[in-house]
Amino acid sequence: MKRLAFLFLLLLPLQALATPQGWSPLLEPAQLINILSTEPGVRVVQLTGNYAETHIPGSVFAPYSQFRGPQENAGALPDLGELTAIVQRLGIDAETPVVLVHGGANAVDMGAATRVYWTLKSLGVETLAILNGGLAAWQAAQFPVTAEASQVAASGFTPRWNDQYRVTTEQIAELVENKSAQIIDARPAAYFTGAQASAARAGTLPGATNLSFEDWFDGSRMQPASSLTQMLNAAAKNDAELTVTFCNTGHLGSINWFVISELSGYENTRLYAESITEWAMDPARPMINEASGN
Repeated sequence: MKRLAFLFLLLLPLQALATPQGWSPLLEPAQLINILSTEPGVRVVQLTGNYAETHIPGSVFAPYSQFRGPQENAGALPDLGELTAIVQRLGIDAETPVVLVHGGANAVDMGAATRVYWTLKSLGVETLAILNGGLAAWQAAQFPVTAEASQVAASGFTPRWNDQYRVTTEQIAELVENKSAQIIDARPAAYFTGAQASAARAGTLPGATNLSFEDWFDGSRMQPASSLTQMLNAAAKNDAELTVTFCNTGHLGSINWFVISELSGYENTRLYAESITEWAMDPARPMINEASGN
């Protein structure tokens, strides 16, 4: 089958590519290995897990923390210059097909891939996918791994941030006041009800409904896209003028954004990246379910 041939293809110089055959936003390990065996120039990026110990041959490493804000507000966006340096170092330009790989430890780990997917899409990278189940699923399928780091040529890509997939704190305040959007809290129910909190205040945004990220998973892997869409249609409006997802720091909220926007095709779906952590910093901003918090 010559499946190891893809090791060499990954190291070839990048070139403008059409969307590879068999591509979808959520790829199973077997789909990915088939793509890598025939398509030069696909960039595989590992975000979490011990890259130095084991990774997909030809993949490069970009620690998830590089795409995050400071500790006190992790959902905040890094400076555009910092993000530009990262994508250039990874050899990514607007037309590079990019597959994002998380360690696959659990469902929460998926948020690293979905948050970076959202970030790269906002930077103008056109062809993106996530490996379902991450590196753990790849290893479970007994596909090859290596400890040898890969080197890639830097790109000259100069991205421009597109706010099409984002709402700011100021914008969400208007949406809350005007009740003009479908606002979805992606956190587990205990956070939504205020029984548990990791921000300055417990509770959730006024007008929000709860659709926990956990619902999309069977273990550490997402359920099939058709099942996800069916579940989503039963829980949310697919004709809302605007849908906004959030969580504590834009990590779990990005999972919901990915399911709603990329897998189910709901139009005008956005992520409140800074989420409750930033919202709760100002005591004047309204919240509900706050009194029941600990």
